[in-house]
Amino acid sequence: MNTSPILGVLGGMGPLATADFLRKLVQTTPAAKDQDHMPVFVHSVPQIPDRSESFLSGSDAPWPFLLGGVRILESAGASAIAIPCNTAHLWHARLAAATDLEVLHIGLATSAAVTSHPAALTRVGLLATSATIGGRIYHDALSAAGVDVIAPSAQHQTELVSAGIAAVKAGDLATATTLLRRAAAQLVCDGAQGVILGCTELPLVLTQETSDVPLFDTTQLLVKACIAWWSKSKAAQLRRETSLTISQ
Repeated sequence: MNTSPILGVLGGMGPLATADFLRKLVQTTPAAKDQDHMPVFVHSVPQIPDRSESFLSGSDAPWPFLLGGVRILESAGASAIAIPCNTAHLWHARLAAATDLEVLHIGLATSAAVTSHPAALTRVGLLATSATIGGRIYHDALSAAGVDVIAPSAQHQTELVSAGIAAVKAGDLATATTLLRRAAAQLVCDGAQGVILGCTELPLVLTQETSDVPLFDTTQLLVKACIAWWSKSKAAQLRRETSLTISQ
């Protein structure tokens, strides 16, 4: 019987991004055998209303789906929640307030990586949905740390970023790669010293190997936060079990 802390994944936003998160979680976890890996429950329901469209139109349509997914993960026995979708974090505060479980934050994990980067970055570009940009998931934390955030122009946001994200969701990765590389290159031309891939669809087509500046893979950074949480939780559990054994 498993007694290890279990990670709950509130996914499906989109399905390929969730699969990428799970692959990176397995590949990044230090493990020599199956039993060394993190137990994970995945709730992947792609029918959740579009987060960006809802936020921009003033709709709260995703909320019941997000909360319902958390309740299912709670019932399944999850010990913490990870959401491999940047835009869904516009509802993070409400979700965190609605559950006793820790809800890891992709924006905080990424902002910490930006501000601790050895290159001492002072200006980063942000590729993300229009809602993530408008909701300032990254702007406030980074600005407080002295890092300026620049976003694409309105035209490039529509023609390159939004179209590129849509292409990933449609499975057209070749088109997405072309569009999103152009968007990233323009941010560098505008003075970005690094680029945040602030949508979990983006790391599927943009990689560090194709960039002259640091790319911050938000999926990978959320994975690292999950592994840190798991290691800490396992250590705390071991201390409790040891204390109980000694007391007996």
